[in-house]
Amino acid sequence: MNMDFSLNLTQEQKLVMTQEMQLSVKLLQMSGFELQEYVEKEVQENPVLDAKGSSGNSEENNKMDYKELVKYFEFDNYSHHNYEKKDDEEISPFSFISEKKSLKEYLKEQIRDLGVKDFIKSICLYIIENIDERGYLGITDDEITEDLKISMALTKHCVETIQSLEPSGIGARDLKECLKIQIIKKDIQEQAIFEIIDNHLELLAENKYNNIAKILNIDVKKAQEYGDVIKTLHPKPSRGFFTGEEVKYITPDAYIKKIDNEYFILMNDDMLPKLSINQMYKEIIRNENDKEAVEYVKEKLNSAMFLIKSIQHRKSTIYRVLEKILETQRDYFDYGDEYLKPMTLKEIAEELSVHESTISRAIRDKYIYTNKGTIRIKDLFTTAISSNNSGGEDVSVKIIKKSIKDLIDKEDKEKPLSDQVICDLINEEGMNISRRTVAKYREEMGIKSSKGRKRF
Repeated sequence: MNMDFSLNLTQEQKLVMTQEMQLSVKLLQMSGFELQEYVEKEVQENPVLDAKGSSGNSEENNKMDYKELVKYFEFDNYSHHNYEKKDDEEISPFSFISEKKSLKEYLKEQIRDLGVKDFIKSICLYIIENIDERGYLGITDDEITEDLKISMALTKHCVETIQSLEPSGIGARDLKECLKIQIIKKDIQEQAIFEIIDNHLELLAENKYNNIAKILNIDVKKAQEYGDVIKTLHPKPSRGFFTGEEVKYITPDAYIKKIDNEYFILMNDDMLPKLSINQMYKEIIRNENDKEAVEYVKEKLNSAMFLIKSIQHRKSTIYRVLEKILETQRDYFDYGDEYLKPMTLKEIAEELSVHESTISRAIRDKYIYTNKGTIRIKDLFTTAISSNNSGGEDVSVKIIKKSIKDLIDKEDKEKPLSDQVICDLINEEGMNISRRTVAKYREEMGIKSSKGRKRF
């Protein structure tokens, strides 16, 4: 029996991510607010790290008079508007925080202001605590009566009190009751509109006004009027209030400022405290008598250095990406949305000689502050649609969507444009798209088909 023993030398390539590389990737994809939270946690856990506010910690710098304090807290609700800054106005980090008042606190304030007896207020406050994140009341009248050992009449009175508060529709048990509360507050008394809410919401959602009119024995135009009123109502009363289910803060990573016809990128250094190494721990390393303490400090020192270096790498990567975006989208920053050029992650990655995933991480949940307000960097990346015009330049998807929306906004609502007609009109302007593409972009914008848009 022959046994062949031999040694084979093979060469194999493997990518092994070091601890430093992993941290760098992790920090790069964090949003500004996530990075703030992470750094704060690291500062608390690593005694080697020193953190100072970027504006200094002196008592003089910390002083702020009442007028300044009020000014800093006069910010817009980011969920509805871009924050616009005047040239002579100081930029405040508070300008980028989403303003959401607690729903329950708002309801409790209204109850406290009511001229009712204290025991009524106590019952109402109990009911408020049982309102869910949608603004709906999650317990029945029977449960309230049983829990508080009160009469059914008193329970109903207190529930009606809650339902009389703002926002309209609060304290409803379901969607239908929520809508009917809002209708009553509008002082609308037509029985037909209540009938639609109770029994025909599915027909309304499909714009089947002919069916509704036939069932209720009313005019089609009247059925449509009722439908229009119902569609203005809010199915989620908690809309616009903080309910505990989400907290989102917008912190721009950079400011894009135009000076003398040239754009400059100003990285937001105020976003994070200035990190440094505590000098006391450097002395411990020199003390070789306590090897256990030295090893501990070395470990923490390496961790601190990795963090500082990775934050700097994150900053430089985002800066380089923004430089390329400015170079590509100069017309957009000068003239607006209609001049946004097609731009992909792959193109920017190739120009910077990095992997496409690096660009993806660098723009994830990142925002820039410009003269147009606060912009999500990702929104500047759009794919291209080929053009039929003589210039041969590709057209941004964002521009195609705007053209579709403009045509629909101007259409005759009694005879809305079909997707094929919209396709033909856009192609006449030199853009090359198909009917299926029109349908896809229309649905992405939340616009109904021609049948769903038809008005009588």
